[in-house]
Amino acid sequence: MVELLSKVHLTSHPIFLRIRGHSVYEDENQRTWLHLVLDTEGDLQVRLWQDDIPSGYIALTTSPLTSSTMPSMWTLHLGSQYLDSMGRLWRIVHHVKVGDMEEMILELMDHS
Repeated sequence: MVELLSKVHLTSHPIFLRIRGHSVYEDENQRTWLHLVLDTEGDLQVRLWQDDIPSGYIALTTSPLTSSTMPSMWTLHLGSQYLDSMGRLWRIVHHVKVGDMEEMILELMDHS
């Protein structure tokens, strides 16, 4: 029998996400998050999904491309936004858990 996955909207967000390697961030609980940059009709969005990656598999990066396009850290700000290390604000579009997978989409705010 096929098991339906339930989708739960989360209101408790990571306090911070800091860069750990190429396309990998880590939160305050040492959980790793992969990211993918999305360009949707001119709005810059980042899709983050929680995936446990052993630390030995994470190559630390100082790539100029990564450091110029992605922040080194996001910090939760006012409970529903993130302030990045470049001083930009990102709104939380959604933060859900489907089965065992947690996903969050952040969107760069126009006025930041």
